[in-house]
Amino acid sequence: QVQLVESGGGLVQAGGSLRLSCAASRSIFSHNYMSWHRQAPGKQRVLVASLSSGGSTYYADFVRGRFTIYRDDDKNTLYLEMNSLEVEDTAVYYCYGVRAGVDSWGRGTQVTVSS
Repeated sequence: QVQLVESGGGLVQAGGSLRLSCAASRSIFSHNYMSWHRQAPGKQRVLVASLSSGGSTYYADFVRGRFTIYRDDDKNTLYLEMNSLEVEDTAVYYCYGVRAGVDSWGRGTQVTVSS
């Protein structure tokens, strides 16, 4: 199973930016699908953005235009660039990947946006 480790979370004021990273123990390029999810306190985990092996992206309506998902194959790292952050973006953000039919989750990184 691939190990995924998120980093880059923290405390930021509304309107600010953060970049989350997800370092994979195996080649990012070989993943069929990778995505970012988030879970706010008392709420279900939801899909934020995804990236297919072919480069197609998907964004949830609540982040479209503010967040960008991309990867660096040389660094085996998936990123989530988050701009114009809102208090409602406060959550634990998780990285998810599927490689050769096996899926993996990271442990998450906390993002807190203050007003």
